[in-house]
Amino acid sequence: MSAELDENPTDDPTGWRAFRTGVANRPTLNLAYRIGVAVIGVLVLALGILAIPYPGPGWAIVFAGLGILATEFAWARRALTWLRDRYRQGMAWYASRGVVMRVTAAVATVLLVVATLWVLGTFGLVGGWIGVESEWLRSPLAW
Repeated sequence: MSAELDENPTDDPTGWRAFRTGVANRPTLNLAYRIGVAVIGVLVLALGILAIPYPGPGWAIVFAGLGILATEFAWARRALTWLRDRYRQGMAWYASRGVVMRVTAAVATVLLVVATLWVLGTFGLVGGWIGVESEWLRSPLAW
């Protein structure tokens, strides 16, 4: 474990800290561990970024991905702190805009979700299940 992440070093680590210290004492294992954390963190982060425009936990997934990366990388810890501050500022700005902004954002979100479901062919698939066959339900993509 790097010194920059070890804020409260103890002489006798226990639990997770003992495990991580054992891994850190083996350079090859430490490198493999850090690469594994990086791969998992980036995958979770990318999934969160893709999920942001849709209803659900998009931002929570982004923060989780950065949190995973922050366990091993100081740059990710700084990025997580910076993004959390910007997120809070953005939500405060959004909340201060009033009902018109909230309705506009809700309508835009619904349109984005409906467009995504149409492009992915969900309406055609479900229509086929219930016996509704219509050309406009089919995806523009040739699956």
